[in-house]
Amino acid sequence: MTESSNAPTDRVRVLSSNEQSSVAEGRGAGLVGLVLVSHSSKLAGGLRELLEPLGGGLVRVEAAGGSEDGTTEGGLGTSYERIEAAVAAADTGAGVLLLPDLGSSVLTARLVLADLGREDVQLVDAPFVEGGVAAVVAASTGASLADVAVAAREARAVPKF
Repeated sequence: MTESSNAPTDRVRVLSSNEQSSVAEGRGAGLVGLVLVSHSSKLAGGLRELLEPLGGGLVRVEAAGGSEDGTTEGGLGTSYERIEAAVAAADTGAGVLLLPDLGSSVLTARLVLADLGREDVQLVDAPFVEGGVAAVVAASTGASLADVAVAAREARAVPKF
């Protein structure tokens, strides 16, 4: 990558083909997982659909969108239970990064984190789409949780044109 790409290349490790095969067999075993926390299940699911191929199918990306209203998709809002379940599903042992859309998704995610009491699960203040792209790409290289969080935050400064 070029210097102008704003990519944290000094923190990125490229997986060998043996490591990639090993990770693929374990569907992200040993890579940082990502949880997309949104008020809308469709928004979180749509972003997940975009991100999964960008991570080469190696990174566990879980959508935690919508509130508990008795339906599969849920109503607009955020759900403690959906976030908690998504964290468990995304966790392969390398940590989990939570990326919220706005407002109460941050508050609900903070409640879950406080109750979990785990340092290997972090909430990041980053743009939802661009931060998600940067996070999943960094995670797919085997970057640490701290470095995946930095990549997501740095996406805020990358111009669209």
